[in-house]
Amino acid sequence: MFAIAAAVLFFLAFLINAADISTNDTFTSVNIMLLGLTALALHLAGAAGWARSRSSRRR
Repeated sequence: MFAIAAAVLFFLAFLINAADISTNDTFTSVNIMLLGLTALALHLAGAAGWARSRSSRRR
C-alpha cells in the first residue's frame, strides 16, 4: 500500500516539475518527492506487514 502511495506521489511531483506549475512554498515538487520517499521507506521497512501480522495473530 505504501508503494502505491509512493508511486502516486512521485507521479504528482513529476507532473508539477514537468509542467512547471507554480505552487505555494509547501506544495512543491521536492516536498512531494520527499513524501514519496518516506512512503517508499515505510514500504521497504515492512510497516504495512507489521500491522497485518499483529492483527492476524490475535485471537
